[in-house]
Amino acid sequence: MGSENFLTVVAKNFDVFAGPLVALVYPLYASIKAIETKSRADDQQWLTYWVLYSLITLFELTFAKLLKWFPIWPYAKLIATCWLVLPSFNGAAYVYKHFIRPFYMSPQTSQIWYIPRKKDIFSKPDDVLTAAEKYIEEHGTEAFERMISKADREARARRSNYMIFEEDYGY
Repeated sequence: MGSENFLTVVAKNFDVFAGPLVALVYPLYASIKAIETKSRADDQQWLTYWVLYSLITLFELTFAKLLKWFPIWPYAKLIATCWLVLPSFNGAAYVYKHFIRPFYMSPQTSQIWYIPRKKDIFSKPDDVLTAAEKYIEEHGTEAFERMISKADREARARRSNYMIFEEDYGY
């Protein structure tokens, strides 16, 4: 009698028990494991998963009152999370490559975040040269050279690390 009641409770609340294991515990373990490896593929999988998990959480928080009307939502979320998490499906990488990345990389998206600079900062070609000469006068040539080499290193790092998914992974 007692074991039947226990099994009934577990069956009715399966999403409550399995959800945190699938959505948090296993991804946490796999993320730590991925940090310790030298492979970029597993790093990408788990970074992508956490981005998608954050989006799902934001969706749930935003539409919590509406989702209460759909009793199947916790089970649908559990199935979707399994698809995102399980390595045999590689769902997080698929969603990122086919939906999020194209949106993020499109020219229209970059125009949303464009913040116009003040007009006439460098209205004449000599203004850049004048600003550089003023910086050298105030800080010295060594400081100017350090600033230029730092900017160059950062630009090279941005160019080399910009592509998150490379085509040779076969996603």
